Order: sequence, then C-alpha cells, then structure tokens
Amino acid sequence: MRIDQIQSLDETDLTQGLLQVPESVAAGFPSPAQDYQTAPINLSEYLIRDLNSTFLVRVSGDSMEGAGISDGDELIVDRSLMARDMSVVIAILDGEMTVKRLRLVNGGVVLQAENPSYPSIQVRELSELDIWGVVIKCIHNV
Repeated sequence: MRIDQIQSLDETDLTQGLLQVPESVAAGFPSPAQDYQTAPINLSEYLIRDLNSTFLVRVSGDSMEGAGISDGDELIVDRSLMARDMSVVIAILDGEMTVKRLRLVNGGVVLQAENPSYPSIQVRELSELDIWGVVIKCIHNV
C-alpha cells in the first residue's frame, strides 16, 4: 500500500471540522422522543491528540484491507506516538514509504500486510527503516 499524499493540519483546517449532528442515531428502532444536540461538534477534539505532530495521509492499494484500510482512505497519523508491536504504522523502508502493521519478532522487525495476497516484509539487518508515524484513525467512505 503506497502513500499518495501527506497533509499537515493547522488551525484553519480545524475550523472546518465543525458539524451539526444529533447526539446519537438509533441503529434499531428510532425514538420519536429523542432529544437532539444542536451545538456544533469540533471533530478535531475527538480525532487529534497533538495538532503539531498529526498529519493526514492518503493511501493507495489494498494491502491493508484486513485492518480496515482501503484504497483511497485517509489516515490520521500521529508522529509523537511510540510505535509498538502490532501498531499500524507509516514506515519508510529503504526510501519507500508504506503503511503496514509493525511486528517485533525474534529480535527482528516485520512489516506485515493485512491482505493474504501480499507477503510480509522481513526487514533485513542492513536495511534502513524509519517509523514515520503511528496510524490512529482511518477515514473512509461507506
């Protein structure tokens, strides 16, 4: 899965994240007596922990479909977080940027695809690997 675009977030982007939404929406039988919230909701309060280290990344490809990441999705990536085993990360391996699941196994590193059509990437000792950021949210169309 390739990275098509990286976009930083700033204060002007966040003012556009205000929505008028109901407090909740019934997935079963709706209640006609339900009260609705009328104040705007700032999505950045729910999606972004650290504005200065958060980026929006658009991906292409289907190697991460098993993790719920599809072609064309946008990922919210936090560069301040420490990647751990099983984190979904943006990795730069030998100059190529990709999104994969980080696996720390037997003293080595594996970048694991979440689609059985793609092989996992065993990071060789002489390879240059940089974990650029940790994926915290995926935004996709339904």
